[in-house]
Amino acid sequence: MSFKHRLTVAAGKFVSWTSKTFHLGAGATWPGEIALMMSPHILGEFGTHITDGIILVAGTNGKTTTSLMIKTILEKEGKSVVHNKSGANLLNGVVSACIEHTTRGGRVNGDFGVFEIDENSLPIVMRYIAPKFIVILNLFRDQLDRYGEVDVIAEKWQKALRTIDERTTLILNADDPLVSSLAKDVKAKVKYFGLDDPSLAAPKMEHATDSTFCLFCGARLSYKVNYFSHIGEWFCSVCGETRPKLDLSSWQSPLPGLYNRYNTLAAVLTARECHITDDHITTALTGFAPAFGRQEEFAVADKKIKVFLSKNPAGFNASLRTVLESKPAAILFALNDRIPDGRDVSWIWDVDFETVPKNVEVVVTGDRVYDMAIRVQYSAGEMRKPHVEPDLRHAIKQGLQLTPQGGILYVLSTYSAMLEVRKIVGGRKIL
Repeated sequence: MSFKHRLTVAAGKFVSWTSKTFHLGAGATWPGEIALMMSPHILGEFGTHITDGIILVAGTNGKTTTSLMIKTILEKEGKSVVHNKSGANLLNGVVSACIEHTTRGGRVNGDFGVFEIDENSLPIVMRYIAPKFIVILNLFRDQLDRYGEVDVIAEKWQKALRTIDERTTLILNADDPLVSSLAKDVKAKVKYFGLDDPSLAAPKMEHATDSTFCLFCGARLSYKVNYFSHIGEWFCSVCGETRPKLDLSSWQSPLPGLYNRYNTLAAVLTARECHITDDHITTALTGFAPAFGRQEEFAVADKKIKVFLSKNPAGFNASLRTVLESKPAAILFALNDRIPDGRDVSWIWDVDFETVPKNVEVVVTGDRVYDMAIRVQYSAGEMRKPHVEPDLRHAIKQGLQLTPQGGILYVLSTYSAMLEVRKIVGGRKIL
């Protein structure tokens, strides 16, 4: 290792230690930020240290859960895994995770690297490392003020994916028309996952549908089965394009929710491509605990609080569908518009709040509490008047009061609100 490399790693470790020791943060981004200032190409060198390969997990929803599943399976096989467990998924977060796993000599100590990657950062990270696997889950509208429409992200992904060769395997969600189209004109090996279970179909198309036109001819797509948003068994009646043949379509998910079936399929297919047997995968995922803020449970006296990160229309609808299957007595919606959430909250009008039964008590809170209150009331007119409480702590208390003994208060919240909920009910910020 060069002196500059060792100095860069030492600086990153010092920043991490300082941040954690003085409670200035989790040390998940600033170590990498400082390291990149000193050595802009350090991720490329780190990548050469990871012996068995790097797995990148990208997509709008499900990155954290899927990458944690892959990590869990690999570690059960006895592999050491470098992972950005805090969810810091920009370039500096990936570098920070590598620094955390370096030896004194500056070498990354890991068999595999499993990194969840922000949608906009995938092409950036791919400039420095040659991943063994790239897992792409889905693509929905999310933080339009930061990223723009989904076509903008897809174009960036397509351009980046054309730079890889057959040494990389793409694991793609075939049920997302836009994601499955990424296989066009790539040299990489491609594997597809998706559902093949009409019993799970949505009763009707949701408002939040982003990719409903054929990527090959521009005609409107049709669906044999629609699961949620624009996800399903799609086909084009004009040019004849159809959903690709599935390499994996069935696996029991350790977590509830239709979207977690997709996360599980992606993780299992990746594990299979790593030559891990089905029996070992099943054992590894038995008792799998969700990542922070993703169906995480907290006990409060004789009741529970269950938190669902819900940060865009498709994700919110998926969470809402899962919650309503449990026939809740009360739901808390927490809407913030801080930098991690995106400043534009107009997306809440694409969420299907109309599906919430009128006998369910609804509490709204957050920085944009009144925006959420108006949206919820419009979903059922005068027949629904949500409980409006701007203070999150008081809102949680009110939600618990509306929850019967032994019941669960379901909290659907944007990212920064989710962190605040965790701090209030569990004394934890991130980890």
